[in-house]
Amino acid sequence: MRIIKPKFMKTLYAFFLMLFATTTILRAQFPLATGNISGTITDENKKNLDYVTVALFHLPDSTLIKTALTDPQGRFQFNQIKAGAYYLKANMMGYSVLTSKAFVLDSKNQNINLNDLQITSTSKVLKEVSVVATKPLLERKLDKLVMNVEGSSVMTGSSALEVLQKAPGVSVDQNDQISMQGKQGVMIQIDGKQTYMSSADVTSMLRNMQSSQIESIELITNPSSKYEAAGNSGIINIKTKKQRNAGTNGSIVLGAAQGRYFRGNTGINLNHRTEHFNVYGNYNYGAVKRFQETSIDRISALGSTNTYFNQTGNSITRNYNNNLKAGIDVFLNKNNTLGFMFNGYLNNEKQAFENQTFIGSAAGKVDSALFSNNDFKNKYQNLSYNLNYKAALDTAGQELTADLDYSKYYGNQDASYVNKHLYPDGSPLRPISYMNNQSPSHIDIRALKADYSLPLNKSMKLETGIKGSWVKTDNNFIFQDEFNGAGSNRFIYKEDIYAGYFNLSKEYKNTNIQIGLRAEQTSSLGNSVNKDKINKRNYLNLFPTIFVNQKLSEQHSVGFSYGRRIDRPSYDALNPFIFYLDQYTYNQGNEFLKPQYTDNFEINYTFLQKYTLTLNYSYVHDAIIEVLLPDNVKKALYQTSVNVDKNTSYSANLNVPVAITKWWQTNNNLNVFHLNFQQADLSGQDLNTGKTSFQFKSQHSFIIRKDLSAELSGSYESPLVYGTLSLKARYGIDMGFSKSFMDKKMNVKLALSDVFNTQVTKLSSAYPGLKYNLNQKNESQVGRITLTYRFGKNEIKPARKRATGVEEETGRMKN
Repeated sequence: MRIIKPKFMKTLYAFFLMLFATTTILRAQFPLATGNISGTITDENKKNLDYVTVALFHLPDSTLIKTALTDPQGRFQFNQIKAGAYYLKANMMGYSVLTSKAFVLDSKNQNINLNDLQITSTSKVLKEVSVVATKPLLERKLDKLVMNVEGSSVMTGSSALEVLQKAPGVSVDQNDQISMQGKQGVMIQIDGKQTYMSSADVTSMLRNMQSSQIESIELITNPSSKYEAAGNSGIINIKTKKQRNAGTNGSIVLGAAQGRYFRGNTGINLNHRTEHFNVYGNYNYGAVKRFQETSIDRISALGSTNTYFNQTGNSITRNYNNNLKAGIDVFLNKNNTLGFMFNGYLNNEKQAFENQTFIGSAAGKVDSALFSNNDFKNKYQNLSYNLNYKAALDTAGQELTADLDYSKYYGNQDASYVNKHLYPDGSPLRPISYMNNQSPSHIDIRALKADYSLPLNKSMKLETGIKGSWVKTDNNFIFQDEFNGAGSNRFIYKEDIYAGYFNLSKEYKNTNIQIGLRAEQTSSLGNSVNKDKINKRNYLNLFPTIFVNQKLSEQHSVGFSYGRRIDRPSYDALNPFIFYLDQYTYNQGNEFLKPQYTDNFEINYTFLQKYTLTLNYSYVHDAIIEVLLPDNVKKALYQTSVNVDKNTSYSANLNVPVAITKWWQTNNNLNVFHLNFQQADLSGQDLNTGKTSFQFKSQHSFIIRKDLSAELSGSYESPLVYGTLSLKARYGIDMGFSKSFMDKKMNVKLALSDVFNTQVTKLSSAYPGLKYNLNQKNESQVGRITLTYRFGKNEIKPARKRATGVEEETGRMKN
């Protein structure tokens, strides 16, 4: 790891000195509550019980004050409790409810200890009782929308990328770019950790991650200062499964699917938890073969001369992916936990493209033809290590967490191109051309972060933290063809980011307020070695946030939030290499991309505690967008990323859950938005595009009987203009069934995606002077079956989730 610069260390020392002084003063001004209540829960055999729900009630009115869960030693604690008379209730599935005797907390008894409270097993009675409890597919929380993937039959057998397409307000375009509320620039996190990968690598990772690995997905449209400042349209956090039960337990998953081709997946999840440690791990393997077909009709204009291109092609892609996760949490004592976690994947991909392009001087006329056969072999490998520590510094809720991360990524594409130029009669126009290239990529990531939480009193809380990340990418493009000979183009990129933040929250009777500020110092260096071009940048940015929530009544509340965000270019977008589909279609990076900055304003209203309306306005400076532009010299169409002067967005999101009957639940989400892009000179043309569009998603859950359920979901996306692209409407319907066996130890899920095979991408040009129409059809209609078998102790208990320090960085890589 690089040595932190002395100036920055001085700044850190000053920051913590000021923090210590501030917290000391605040503690004096806001003294803690009068006392604490603690105790231990055991069973009839005097064995300590963890994850027992303990509720504290006030006397004489039996008002619920707080709830807590016991730790692995069976202990519980309530802090900052006002003087008064109280009693406890302890409850756990399979045990009788315990009600304690009344006790008094006052100046003479500021610390109440209730040890060896005993609850007794009722397992014999439970055998006669059937309980049907399922999480809703969607849950609205204060700062996020949560989609519970684990229990969904519609999601079964899908990839993480396909699951995201079903999330409210989320869409995935023809290039697998992810948008939320119509806006691109989403930060993808895995278990609260930044991925640091390029956008293409993140897409590949999500395509190779099975839904059986996912517990839930969190959609955060306006994150607080505690989160990374990256993400124009917010953060999508994918929470993976981790066994949560004491003892030894696990699950085995087998899946198969059939579309145009067969695909399969399998996985195993293991967990062992004791009073002193928790060891966990899982492994998943998938083999997928998929098909895609594309057609492009376009006109290339050079002066008064037009050339007409009619291009059709298809590709067959084979993916073989291996994903591994393992870790251990050691409970050093009641207040300190040390953990180590390993994540890794090894993914291989083979792609075969066949394209034919007919070229003529008039529509329908063929003067020549180009036949291309391209083969790609891709390898993506990532190994990530995380060392973490969590400490409860006192009984008032003061907490410190720290993470040390190291991640190493390797990727390589080995490509071969064969191009045949023919006359209309099939005779050769020129000799067959052959080209080969390799593009190895190495990414090295180190990160360190620490977070500190301090309750100043019962209603005020301070959170603060620091983070440093050091990233180096080394990309090379090695090419060889019979006309240009051999050569290479190497690009090295280094990026160091130092960050610090604070959040201060205050709860009033009906009002919650949170203010925050995050500072990030970025130093980057891009070195195009062969071209002898160096691009250096150093910049300091401040990212303020504010959240206000007002409770209007028991059924109504309104909130306002503001946040400033940054999106740094993904690593592959900075890579200046050219990647060809054929002679007339290619992709090129842009090493001079600048970061984009977003000011995000949001108002939300909650009605009857379940219907929500969110209004959003955002203004993006130097917006980074992908564009399709003409190369008139080569008569080609190419894709690249550019900065445009500004991008404005207006949106309204309405979420309406409806309980039609006890057995039929539905959630409906409507997102209406208007996007506008402006650029004075984009390759010689002024760009000013905008359109009002909407997305509608409706999801229905049916409980047919206690062990059988069904789901039906539909979506519609209206025509949309995004930058230089004009997209037509997209729509589709998915369905699924879930059946449990063997006292819910075994579960079978059946699903059919895109029931009527309507999912197709159709787009045309919104760029002045450029004419093309593109149709792209993926293998979207797929039938799936997934078998899950659970063994061991299976009572649900909360897991210790870790958010490491490398989420944002890994989100900018390929996998």
